[in-house]
Amino acid sequence: MYAIVNISDQQFRVEPDSSVIVPLLKAEPGEAITFDEVLLYNDGSETRIGKPMVEGCSVAAEVVKHGLGKKVSVFKKKRRQGYRRNKGHRQAFTEIVIKGISG
Repeated sequence: MYAIVNISDQQFRVEPDSSVIVPLLKAEPGEAITFDEVLLYNDGSETRIGKPMVEGCSVAAEVVKHGLGKKVSVFKKKRRQGYRRNKGHRQAFTEIVIKGISG
C-alpha cells in the first residue's frame, strides 16, 4: 500500500511506517498531522488516481523532529576585479513518520 501526497507543493511517495523528510512544517515534534491532498492511492489490488485529488483519502503522520540540511556553498567571483563573495545556506526540514493511509 502506498500513496502519492502533496506536501508543501511537493509530491512524495509514502508508505505506512516509513520516514519522510519534507520541507519545514509548522508543527511541534510529537504532534499528529493529516494530509488530505492525496494524488494517487494504491492498496495492492486497486489503484485510484485523483482528478486532481482522490476523494475521501488521507494520510496520517507524526512529526519526529525539525532540522537543517547539509550546507550549500554559494560562491561568486568576477575575474580581475578583486570581487569575491562566499555565502552558505542550510535548508530547514521536518522529518515525519507515516502512521497510516486511509482510503
